[in-house]
Amino acid sequence: MTERVEWDELPAELRDAVEARTGPVIGTETVTSGFNCSVALKVRTREDGTLFLKGVRTSDTAAVAGLRAEEQVNSLVSGISPRIRHSVEAAGWRCLAFAHVEGRHVDYGPGTGDLGALARTARRMHQVRTPTFALPQLADGFAGHLRPGEADALHGTHLLHTDTNPHNVLIDTSGGAYVVDWAMPALGPVWVDAVYLAVWLMACGQPPEGAVAWLNGFPVWRRADRRAVETFVDVTCRHWTDRAGEKDAEPRNADFRRLLDASGRPRTGP
Repeated sequence: MTERVEWDELPAELRDAVEARTGPVIGTETVTSGFNCSVALKVRTREDGTLFLKGVRTSDTAAVAGLRAEEQVNSLVSGISPRIRHSVEAAGWRCLAFAHVEGRHVDYGPGTGDLGALARTARRMHQVRTPTFALPQLADGFAGHLRPGEADALHGTHLLHTDTNPHNVLIDTSGGAYVVDWAMPALGPVWVDAVYLAVWLMACGQPPEGAVAWLNGFPVWRRADRRAVETFVDVTCRHWTDRAGEKDAEPRNADFRRLLDASGRPRTGP
């Protein structure tokens, strides 16, 4: 279970550092969803309004790296992800305060009314500026599962989120979609996040033909290189099988293969 630390349990030095930026905190509420942070608080302040405070212990190097990645890409995903208002490090903690999104998690299931908002945000993601700073390549996350030439097929310069699970997509009260938790950004082909979204639609009960029809609405997917798509599916299935075991991985892998088959893209290999 993910650790959750309440506001009053945080060191006074950290709370003082936060309030020096936000003004006095007049109320907090713990956010229970999400898995990558120990502090996840909806914070009400007198001067800055409502914020989402996300924090990790500085001793957790992987979590700190994720938080720094979020901070690094935040300016590139304006309008797609909530803006970071403040960054604080004190008393063995590192925290980011985001503009708060009032709403709910996305519904990927059959009959959902969220597909239009999801498509609009995905199109904005396809238009994000190329980062000028170093980020890992998508293929780096598949280390140990790549065959010769596959890293080159997955090479790209587009900023990717890579983890669009339902906890990381919020629908606000006006019906807009926000993609949060950019802790694992990578560079790769522009269509990859849209494919991940389509697979999540299938995983949550959407029929493959419906997920493919939604995906076909994106020009970046319709123009995708056939070999790159096939490589992405094959490598992802190998990676997931190694991680979860053949039996447990099969439902997810089947969704990726259905996506490739239903798209009408013939396999380029034997």
